[in-house]
Amino acid sequence: MMFSEKISNLLKNQRFAVIATQDTNGPYTNLVSFLVDNNFKKIYFPTSRKTKKYQNLSKNSRISVLIDNRVNKPLDIKDAIVITAIGKSKGNNQKEIKNEFLKKHPYLKEFIFSNDCIIIEVSIEKFIFVDNFKNVTEYNLL
Repeated sequence: MMFSEKISNLLKNQRFAVIATQDTNGPYTNLVSFLVDNNFKKIYFPTSRKTKKYQNLSKNSRISVLIDNRVNKPLDIKDAIVITAIGKSKGNNQKEIKNEFLKKHPYLKEFIFSNDCIIIEVSIEKFIFVDNFKNVTEYNLL
């Protein structure tokens, strides 16, 4: 998938994203550390098996991942860019994925290799890109 340099840089360089999961009571959001693969088709993040987000994803694999570059200043309304990735999740505890994740987030080594941690793999179906507050572009990957 070819994206503009702006989108590629955001996906590769941002460290944190907001995920949205859902249970019978409604949506639930969390801040997570993440990694995107080189083809921009998968996003990975670690979580504890004891968390509500993991419980939600175990029951409903649908997920939304929001990545942005805002800095909490008034200019964000014009300058911020936002990507929402929509897809399905599953667990992936392959050592190769953990090692790739640690290249971007080395401070999470102890957590990543704990027995309680599971890496969630999001297979992206669609990206929604927003810039200049109102310009919306959709990229379907299916």
